Amino acid sequence: MKVILQRVSSASVTISEKIVAQIDNGLLVLVGIEDSDSQEDIHWLSQKIVNLRIFGDENGVMNLSVKDSQGEIIVVSQFTLHANTKKGNRPSYIKASKPEIAIPLYENFVQQMELELGKKIQTGKFGADMKVALVNDGPVSIIIDSKNK
Repeated sequence: MKVILQRVSSASVTISEKIVAQIDNGLLVLVGIEDSDSQEDIHWLSQKIVNLRIFGDENGVMNLSVKDSQGEIIVVSQFTLHANTKKGNRPSYIKASKPEIAIPLYENFVQQMELELGKKIQTGKFGADMKVALVNDGPVSIIIDSKNK
């Protein structure tokens, strides 16, 4: 699994002109799933995301996690994280999982994130044409690949 974490002061997901997810301070997590991903990847990545110390403490030093700071999370599926751009100018998405594999893994990932965070996680809709808006705080953007643990 690959994720891009973005620390946000606000973020939202809109589908068909309707806001389906909206948070203030927290994380926007874009997640890409490939066929070799497993429950082990989900567990490791969920713990890493929820406990990663990228929020400012009382001195403005990044010492707090999203959990410590009582932040919220939006998770959005994004198969394009697995784009291969080596050949030509049209990206290949051959490594990205098909929906029949990706959807159960995505749903398990969201459930595990809720367990780790101790509260509800907001999401986009798998496979939908989503409009994602965010105010990146910092900016802080971090890429994590569970294959590099």
